[in-house]
Amino acid sequence: MTSGEAGETPGLDPAIGRAPQSEPRWGRRSPGGREAGFGNDRGGPTYAALDLGTNNCRLLVARPAGDGFRVVDAFSRIVRLGEGISASGRLSEAAIDRSLEALEICRNKMRNRGVTRARLIATEACRAAENGAEFRARVTEKLGLALEVIDRETEATLAATSCTPLIDPEAEGVVLFDIGGGSSELVRLDRSPRCERGPPLPRIRAWISLPHGVVTLAERHGGHNVTRDVYEAMVAEVAELIAPFAREHGDSLHGVHMLGTSGTVTTIAGVHLDLKRYDRNRIDGCWLEAGEIDSVLERLVAMSYEERVASPCIGADRADLVLAGCAILEAIRRAFPCPRLRVADRGLREGMLVQMMREDGAWGESGPGGGGQAALS
Repeated sequence: MTSGEAGETPGLDPAIGRAPQSEPRWGRRSPGGREAGFGNDRGGPTYAALDLGTNNCRLLVARPAGDGFRVVDAFSRIVRLGEGISASGRLSEAAIDRSLEALEICRNKMRNRGVTRARLIATEACRAAENGAEFRARVTEKLGLALEVIDRETEATLAATSCTPLIDPEAEGVVLFDIGGGSSELVRLDRSPRCERGPPLPRIRAWISLPHGVVTLAERHGGHNVTRDVYEAMVAEVAELIAPFAREHGDSLHGVHMLGTSGTVTTIAGVHLDLKRYDRNRIDGCWLEAGEIDSVLERLVAMSYEERVASPCIGADRADLVLAGCAILEAIRRAFPCPRLRVADRGLREGMLVQMMREDGAWGESGPGGGGQAALS
């Protein structure tokens, strides 16, 4: 396929099939077309969203369906791309190798599913690393994938876009948080107007990005033997960063609930529900009261490292990170003492899918402003 042929096919990402190397190059964004049969679950385009974070590599492949989308393939693996970066300032060769292996699996899944439009993003680890550009060049050369390093505002907007459907329609607003591996985002959201078609658009009042995630905080304070004093030191460090944002946006919390997306909050929900194995259907959208969160946090802080490893909702991959995540959550809760928290098992990938499909007219006109972007105020 020539680049001209790719560009003339409605809905087909022109980056696919353009690369001079033998591998197809994916990741560049392209305008879609309303004539491409969007919404046809069998004959329409297939989208992919990949999120390479400091800790995880995640992929979703989906097609528009109804007023949302249907996932046709998914992948998630802990790669710890940002391991050691807070000390060295660089991505290690071991972390790069783990990430390349996971990205190759993602590339093959996209190819096998006939993906026609993709967005592939990288976050804090690639933003911060001295050799981030070199790593991305290796990804392109070896796998034909073009990673887009997004800024923190884009990260906050994507999280808000994915989670807005979980806002209680009776709520006055929401405090959304996304606890990542290398950074964490806090977003004040107002209630969203209803869209005629497709997921609702977020109305962002304010946002902040903290330079701490579970990996960076655990590396600073240690993640294996976490005493109560160490835990409180982590909470205090994050609380200091949140304080200016809370002073400006922490008033008028009447009718406001929290909305959390991250491995930390889904882990807390799983422990609260006493799940023997993770079940997204029970986690995504579930509600936790403040007292229930207090109880789970107390249990986790009291656990030894070995007990955290043995927990079916934590395991060996996250046992050294979960208390750092809990400390970030506790700092957020103290700054914004909302009585209820809704748990979201969704994040940047879903936000990318919604944005791409809306740009391409997958759901037709969608309320005020048609298929516009997230409302930033």
